[in-house]
Amino acid sequence: DLIRELVTEMGATAITITHDMTTVRTVADQVAMLHDGVVRWMGPVAQIDTSGDPYLDQFIHGRPTGPIAAVR
Repeated sequence: DLIRELVTEMGATAITITHDMTTVRTVADQVAMLHDGVVRWMGPVAQIDTSGDPYLDQFIHGRPTGPIAAVR
């Protein structure tokens, strides 16, 4: 809440690194997903559920199968 408040009040830019999708949906305006050093997807937070990118889809839904190999 503090990050969103400061960004709104001050017109500041904040960069946050997280795997927590609740935080992403609360704080972010724009999202970038990195995988193996490559930006797999970038766009508005409102489009993450409809991106069509299989990497992003697997990640945001926490699926064990897909293009991202599970590490054990």
